[in-house]
Amino acid sequence: MNRLLMIILALQLAGCATARTLDAAKPGAPVVYSGTRLDLYAMNGGCCAMDRFGAEAPSYPGIDLPASALLDTLLLPLSVLTVLGVGFQATGGL
Repeated sequence: MNRLLMIILALQLAGCATARTLDAAKPGAPVVYSGTRLDLYAMNGGCCAMDRFGAEAPSYPGIDLPASALLDTLLLPLSVLTVLGVGFQATGGL
């Protein structure tokens, strides 16, 4: 049972619309709930996801929608700050 859960989780994360839109960094693309919006766009027959979001829609947007909505909700404070123009100068290491 754990193996099946791990396979489903790996497949879900590999096609996650939220991760795809965060990696795209296309100017003018939606930031708040971007993955959820991409899934809904694809489910409603949107033709040009790459032009609008800077990322291709997942193959199965209906399956991806719950995970994208959850991840978009968790990242909501950061995406709102990004829209408001607050930048983070984060550095790592010693």
